[in-house]
Amino acid sequence: MSISEARGRLASIIDDARHEPVYLTRRNKRVAAVVDADVLDRLLEAAEDLDDLQALEDARIENERLGGENVQWEDLKRELGMG
Repeated sequence: MSISEARGRLASIIDDARHEPVYLTRRNKRVAAVVDADVLDRLLEAAEDLDDLQALEDARIENERLGGENVQWEDLKRELGMG
């Protein structure tokens, strides 16, 4: 649906978006999507979870690269002058 079409149909677009995404176009190219807020929340949470899993995997790889030596929290605080 073009943006100009959408201008006068916001309420019905929101109703439609509760069931499936509604894509808005400009010059026949998708430029935006209207999605149900609960769906968006779940997608954002899933993306954050994937980012966390990737960070964990990156940390494991880095730990292995460094020889698997761990630093104790108390030692690190002392080294950084935090306690």
